[in-house]
Amino acid sequence: MLCILHGWLLEGSGSNLWTRSVVRSLCRRGEVVHLVCQENHPERYDFISTAHTYELNGSVTTILERESPYPGRCILHKPALGATLPVFVTDKYEEYARVIPLVDLSTEEVEAYVARNVEILLRIAGDHDITVIHANHAVMMPVVAQRIEELTGIPFTVMPHGSDIEYAVKKDDRFLRYASSSLEAAQRIFVIGDEMRERVHKVFSQIPALEGKLRDLHLGVDTAEFEPVTRSGRQVHVAHLLAAIAPLPRGKSASQETSFLAALENARTLDDLRAAIAPAARYDNKRPDELAERKLAEIDWPSASTLLFVGRLIAWKGIQSLIAALPLVLERNPLLRTVVVGHGPLREPMEALVWALQHGRRDLVEVIVSNGRYLDGSADHADRAEDGDSQQNAGGAQSGSAALTDVAEFFAKLSARGELDRYFEIARRRITAGSVVFTGYLTHTELRYLFPCCDVGVFPSVVREAGPLVFLESLASGCFPLGTYFGGMKASIDAVGAYLPAGSGELMKLDPRNTVEDLVLKLPRAIEEGPLHKDTLSRVARDDYDWSSVSRTFLAELRAIESARTAG
Repeated sequence: MLCILHGWLLEGSGSNLWTRSVVRSLCRRGEVVHLVCQENHPERYDFISTAHTYELNGSVTTILERESPYPGRCILHKPALGATLPVFVTDKYEEYARVIPLVDLSTEEVEAYVARNVEILLRIAGDHDITVIHANHAVMMPVVAQRIEELTGIPFTVMPHGSDIEYAVKKDDRFLRYASSSLEAAQRIFVIGDEMRERVHKVFSQIPALEGKLRDLHLGVDTAEFEPVTRSGRQVHVAHLLAAIAPLPRGKSASQETSFLAALENARTLDDLRAAIAPAARYDNKRPDELAERKLAEIDWPSASTLLFVGRLIAWKGIQSLIAALPLVLERNPLLRTVVVGHGPLREPMEALVWALQHGRRDLVEVIVSNGRYLDGSADHADRAEDGDSQQNAGGAQSGSAALTDVAEFFAKLSARGELDRYFEIARRRITAGSVVFTGYLTHTELRYLFPCCDVGVFPSVVREAGPLVFLESLASGCFPLGTYFGGMKASIDAVGAYLPAGSGELMKLDPRNTVEDLVLKLPRAIEEGPLHKDTLSRVARDDYDWSSVSRTFLAELRAIESARTAG
C-alpha cells in the first residue's frame, strides 16, 4: 500500500500540482493511495474519497466520506499542527497564525514538527499496512519517512522540487544535514530532468553512490482538462470560465481597485507608493478579484490577440519583464490584451507600473523600478540573500539585489540609444484601461478554460526552475508558450521545438539575460505564428507529457522497491 507525504496543500502550482495530478492519475489506474498533507478542503478534489484529521488531543475526526469516481481512491490524512506551519517561502495559509520559513525555526521547533508527523505516520502505517512511502521535497518529509523506516523497515523514495533546495538546504546547514541523511537512506530519488539532476549532484555530492539512486520522472499535464478550442469556440469556453469563477469567494474588491488607482494620482515617492499599496493589498490574495468576471468578459475573445501570464507575482517569476515590454509590443498590435493571473507582493506595484505607463507618469515608473526589491519584499531578507549563499538569477546577481534590475537595464539601453522618450510616448498612447487584466488568483479548475482561449503564454522567470508546469498546460491547450531558455524550461522548449519549424521553435526561447528586449522582438511574431501550431502543440502534450505516463513510471519504481523488500 502506497503512502505519499506532502507537507502542504493541493491547490496552486509546483509540488502541490504535482501531488494532486499524480494522485489522481494513480486513482484512475485503480490504486489506493494514502496521502498525508495539510489540505483544508478535501471535498474540492474528486479523487479524495475519505479524509481524516488527527487532532492534537489524540482523537481522529473523519471530515469526508464518499464514493470515488475512479477505479482507485485516495485517503487523506491531515495531522493537526497547532498554530505553526513551516514553509519554504512566506505566504498566507488559512488556519495557521504563524506561517514561517523553515530556516527561521529553532532546531527544537523543527524536531517537534518532525516528531508530530512521525507520530501520525506510525498510526497510518499500522492501520493501513503501508508498504512503501514517497516523500516530496528534500526536507522535511523525507526526514519523517527516514525515521519511519528506522522504526518499521518501510522503504521510501524522495522527490526534490527545487524550492526546498534553494530556500532551505542551501541557506541553512541544518537542512543540508537533514536532507543529506534522508536522501542517502532513500531507495530512489526522483528528479525532473537534467537540470534537477545536476542540482542534486552539486548540492549532495557527498552522498555515496548518488547517481545510482536517481530516476528521471518528467512533469506532466492532464490533457483531458487542457484542450485547444477554435477561435470561434472561445466565447463558449469563456462562458464556462465565468461560470466557474462566479460562486468563488473573492479577494480584491472593486472599491480597493478604484481607491488604489485614485491614490496613485498623488504618488511621487516610495513612501507615497507604499501608503497607496497598503490598503489596496489587504485582502485574501488566494481568491479571484471581485471584478474578475467583468474584466474577462470585456475582452473581445473571438477577434483580439491575447497573452497569458500565470504565476506568483514576484520578481523572480519575471512579470515585470512582460509589463516593461508591452508598450513596444502594443505598438505592433494595439488590440492585444494581456491577462495576468496570480498573487504575490508585486501585484499592486505592477498595477501601478501599468497605470503610470498609461498616464505618462515617468516619475512614478522610475520610483517603482528603482525600488523593486522593497516592493517585492526581498529587502526584508537582504542580509541573508547577500551572504553569497543565495539563489542566483539569470544574470548571476544575488537575489537580494534590486528586484527589477532587468527593467532598469532595459531602460538604460533605450536611453543609450536615444529611444527612452519614444518608449514612454508609445506607452502613453497605446496602453489603455483594458490592455492588461489582473484577475487575482485562479486555480486550475478555472485555468483549464482560460489557457485555450489565449494565443500566447509568457513565462519569463529570471531564475532556473526545475520544471515549469504552466508551460505544459499552455502546450496542451494549444497556447503558444514562450519561456526563459535555461533550467527545466530549456529542456521543455527543446523537446517541443523538435516538432516545429526551426524559426517557430526559436520564438519560444527567451534570453534569460536579455528578457525584456527578447519579448519585444519575439512576441509580435509569436502572436502571428503561434495559432498555426495549435494542433501540433496539443498533440505533443498528449503523446509525451500526459500524467498517465508519469504515474506509470512512478508506480513501476515503487513496485520494484516493494518486490525487493519482499524478496529480501
